[in-house]
Amino acid sequence: MRSLISIEELSRDEIDSLIATANDIIENPKKYGELCRGKKLATLFYEPSTRTRLSFEAAMYELGGNVLGFSEAQSSSAAKGESVADTARTVSCYADIIAMRHPKEGAPYVASQHASVPVINAGDGGHNHPTQTLADLCTISREMGRMSDLTIGCCGDLKFGRTVHSLIAAMSRYENVKFVLISPEELRVPSYVRHGILESGGIPYVETRDIREVMGELDILYMTRVQRERFFSEEEYLRLKDSYILTKDKLSGAKDSLCIMHPLPRVNEISVEIDDDPRACYFKQVLYGKYMRMALILMLLGVDA
Repeated sequence: MRSLISIEELSRDEIDSLIATANDIIENPKKYGELCRGKKLATLFYEPSTRTRLSFEAAMYELGGNVLGFSEAQSSSAAKGESVADTARTVSCYADIIAMRHPKEGAPYVASQHASVPVINAGDGGHNHPTQTLADLCTISREMGRMSDLTIGCCGDLKFGRTVHSLIAAMSRYENVKFVLISPEELRVPSYVRHGILESGGIPYVETRDIREVMGELDILYMTRVQRERFFSEEEYLRLKDSYILTKDKLSGAKDSLCIMHPLPRVNEISVEIDDDPRACYFKQVLYGKYMRMALILMLLGVDA
C-alpha cells in the first residue's frame, strides 16, 4: 500500500505516467466512468477548502466511486480531542482511500502511518500540497506541449508559497529548465530551495524584483499572492504590493505563447482584465487538477484502465 505525502515521492517517470493517464481520461472519459465502482474516498478536511475538496470529490464521482467525509474540524471527532492517528484508523474501516487537509504540518504523514488504506496529502500547513503540483505539471504539459526547454517565472510570495517550492522541485527534473524568481527581498525563495534544489542540481536561476524587465523571457508565469501579514511594516507592504499585481500593461512584451498560472484563490494579484487573455491558464489548471487527481486515485488503488 502506498500513500502520497510529498511530490518528491513521485519519480519523473511516475509523473509522466500520471499526466499520460490524465490525458487519456480527457480524451476517453467513458472508459474511466466505472473503474472505481464500489470504492469510497474519504475527504478529511480540517480546514476550509473549495477547489481541492470539490476536485477530489468530483474526481471520485467521475470514476464511478462514492465520497464520504467532513469539511471542517468542528464537524469531526477532532472537536472532542480525537488524534489524527485514531481518526485515520477509524476511517480506514469505512473507506478505500483518504484525502486529508490539515493545518498542522506533518499531519497527513502521521495519518498515513496509521491508516490501512492509502492517504493523499491535500495540503498540510505551509509544507506540502502535492496534488496542486500535479495540476500545475499537467497544465504545463498540455498548454506548452513539453516539459523541457522552458523558462519559468515565479512571482510574488516565494518564501512561504508551498506551491512554488514544490513546482521548482518537480520541474528541476526536466532538461533545460531555467527559473526566474520575482519577489520583494522579504519574500525571496528560501535558502533550502535555492541551495538544496537549484544550486545543488545545477539548475540555472536568476532573482529580480522587477517583473517587467524579465517578462519577455518567460514561457510560464506562475503568480502567487503577496500577503500583507508577511511584511514587517505596513509601509513596506503598501510600497511593494502593486508591483506584483499582473495587469495588461505589465504583459506588454510577453510572448504570445506565455502560459499564465496561479494556484488560486486569487485576491487581486491578477487583474480580472487578464481573464479573457488566451494566455490565462489558471482556470484550466483547476480542471486539469481534477483529471490528475483521478489518475492518482487509480494509481494508489492499483486500478488499471
